[in-house]
Amino acid sequence: MSTARQYELVYITPPDTTDEALERLQEQVKAVVDRFGGTIASTEQWGRRKLAYEIAGHREGIYVLHVINGPAALNAELDRRLRVFDDVIRHMIIRIDEELAAAERAQARRKAEAAERRSRRGLPPESDEPAGDGEQPKDEESSEAASDEAVESAGGER
Repeated sequence: MSTARQYELVYITPPDTTDEALERLQEQVKAVVDRFGGTIASTEQWGRRKLAYEIAGHREGIYVLHVINGPAALNAELDRRLRVFDDVIRHMIIRIDEELAAAERAQARRKAEAAERRSRRGLPPESDEPAGDGEQPKDEESSEAASDEAVESAGGER
């Protein structure tokens, strides 16, 4: 069973890696993804960043992120290939489709709980529009009268 899953691949190359070497590395990753019937949804080059700790004598590295859709076998092959490349000093592949689904379920559960709390309190269901921000008084006299009433009820003078 070959279901498509979504992965994030992040790898770090040495800081002295040239743009041509990065392009070759990205082409090799794309070739592996294509061979397994996957797709690269997006690619981000985060650029040169300081490492949290020294890796293979390097204190900085060039970070690259790929979001990949593909089968599970793709994950194992990418992991194997990236361990062999000399240009990659560290890499990590994370399956993110489960996390996205869990986040969506949690958001739906929170929304349902909020709707239930509103109904128990006797409040109308929450609308999708922001409440109170776009509402303006219909005329200045009614807003001044409401303001005067608020001042009088507080015991102050205007």
